[in-house]
Amino acid sequence: MAQFTRFREFWPFYLQEHARPATRALHYAGTSLVMGLLGAMPLTGRWWLAATLPVAGYGFAWVGHYAVERNRPATFRYPLWSLGADFLMWFRFVTGHMRADLTRAGVRRDGTVDPRRRLIA
Repeated sequence: MAQFTRFREFWPFYLQEHARPATRALHYAGTSLVMGLLGAMPLTGRWWLAATLPVAGYGFAWVGHYAVERNRPATFRYPLWSLGADFLMWFRFVTGHMRADLTRAGVRRDGTVDPRRRLIA
């Protein structure tokens, strides 16, 4: 079992756990919803929306992991790093940098991971 001591070591593992495009799409949808809710709260004064953030974000993500990727979400083992990686993955996607990150992590376009580069935690 790998022990990650730095976020930059965790990032390739995280990407490999999100290898399938549909899994990432569900994450992007959930994180986009979270970002929208975060923006709406101060504009509308409906601060109770904060209670919906975990459901909005993790609901989409967990469907992706269980139904598409068929793996256990990294959140259960690495909660803070996974939360940070969710937002980084969303940011890298909206800025057009995800393909390069996935390639560096050994994630192929077809949603598989190069077995020589597979990280196990």
